[in-house]
Amino acid sequence: MAMQNILSVKNLSKNYGAVLALKDLSISVQKGDIYGILGPNGSGKTTTLGIILGVTNATKGLYSWFENGHSHQERKKIGAMLDKPNFYPHLSGLENLKLVADIKELKKPEILDRLELTGMSKNAKRKFYTYSTGMKQRLALASTLLGNPEVLVLDEPTNGLDPEGIADVRELILKIADDGTTVIMASHLLDEVQKVCSHVAVIKNGNKLYEGHVQSLLAADDGIELSSDDLSKLGSVLSKYNGIHKSEKKGEKFLVKLAPGFKSSELSSFLITQGVDITHFAHRKGSLEAEFLQLLKEDRD
Repeated sequence: MAMQNILSVKNLSKNYGAVLALKDLSISVQKGDIYGILGPNGSGKTTTLGIILGVTNATKGLYSWFENGHSHQERKKIGAMLDKPNFYPHLSGLENLKLVADIKELKKPEILDRLELTGMSKNAKRKFYTYSTGMKQRLALASTLLGNPEVLVLDEPTNGLDPEGIADVRELILKIADDGTTVIMASHLLDEVQKVCSHVAVIKNGNKLYEGHVQSLLAADDGIELSSDDLSKLGSVLSKYNGIHKSEKKGEKFLVKLAPGFKSSELSSFLITQGVDITHFAHRKGSLEAEFLQLLKEDRD
């Protein structure tokens, strides 16, 4: 089945006077993706979202929604949450959503369904000013979902939340995506992107350093932890194995990365035939943090 292109960005650049916020950024988002734009503060994430939502004009470059451009009709398919939740404090959550529905000119808004989806039904009649930060964020998500948008664009959706609030919003985003909504989110939180996103673009100083599947990026950090009662012998035997790309001793263990085409089972067999008594042999799961920091380091070099 052919993938449906939701967003295509080609060579976007943005200057603020002498400051270059974006440089020839190109990304592509497909239907069903949970697409993370990851980068340090000031990397150009919010500028990118502002441009694709028509809030900011690009200095050069093109972008297209749903393969049709970026007309007003196309924008009706997009729900966006760029700023901190901003509602009338002395109105209830339900009353605030009714106002949003009127502004969006929705004939039959599914307000109650959206409150249920975001877990806000039991607090719908409470005044907005009594809400916790997490509840305010949930109401904002309910607001963006009015009108059944095909795409949800979020800027730092867990910013300012406590660990419980972060976990709640994370699960909510996954639930929304599972219902068929494409999600594009900017974040500087590595853990959130790793746990939520299917795809990621890493940017720094307006430059794209990586784009692809999150799991593909994590796979680059896969390694094997090894230990033995005789670490000296283990190190010596490892140096003789031609399938090792990199070997590093860390405390009482060796961290090994295999060269392409070599299998961990082959390394294990080789060590056994060389008389090495292996006391620890485990795959190390890839870390987005490690790969992210490596990408930033390579960009400096």
